[in-house]
Amino acid sequence: MLEMRPDCERCGMDLPADEPGAFICSMECTFCTECADAMDERCPNCSGELLDRPTRLGKVLKANPAVTERRFQG
Repeated sequence: MLEMRPDCERCGMDLPADEPGAFICSMECTFCTECADAMDERCPNCSGELLDRPTRLGKVLKANPAVTERRFQG
């Protein structure tokens, strides 16, 4: 199951699990749309492709909440 990280690792923007706008690589590194575009959809950590992260909604989100540990080191 995806961790659904709460923020962009590059700029710190909030990325709620129930909203679109997050991109992830196969290692679950997470970035906002603007940062993913600026990096040409390539993860700076593993060089993997960044793809749209699916959303998690309703009962599923409640039963499986997003992680709260932030990754931005700004």
